[in-house]
Amino acid sequence: MSCYNSVIVPAAIDDVWNEIRNFHRLDWGRPFITSVKAVGGLPGDCVGAKRVLNGAFEETLLDLDDANYSMQYSIDDGPEPVSQSSVSNYLGQIQLLPVTSDNTTFAQWMSEYTADDPQLVADFCNPIYAALLEALRDHFTAA
Repeated sequence: MSCYNSVIVPAAIDDVWNEIRNFHRLDWGRPFITSVKAVGGLPGDCVGAKRVLNGAFEETLLDLDDANYSMQYSIDDGPEPVSQSSVSNYLGQIQLLPVTSDNTTFAQWMSEYTADDPQLVADFCNPIYAALLEALRDHFTAA
């Protein structure tokens, strides 16, 4: 099963990437992201960096690809329905693509996973990703 959400961000791709590439910094995700706690000693731009979002979602950075404006992460544990006991192999990806006609950015957030109830996970995660993408867009709209 999978989730998919996308948005057009009114900023150049390099500006958007510079805002989101640090796994430990989600200022742009307010008010939906209320806290980000770095776990362990790795910086937010190193594969293997770990974080806890909103005191509930434990995640690990699996890939950071500056050339392709892409990052992949796992959800290692979280609240139901994305808890370790209900979901396995949760792989999330944020990918940016340039919109060359007007120098904006197409941002897409995708995930794949195995779950006891895949639709329940999709119903839980899709609104979160949609809200975060809207917050990213709004972050640049307000700038």
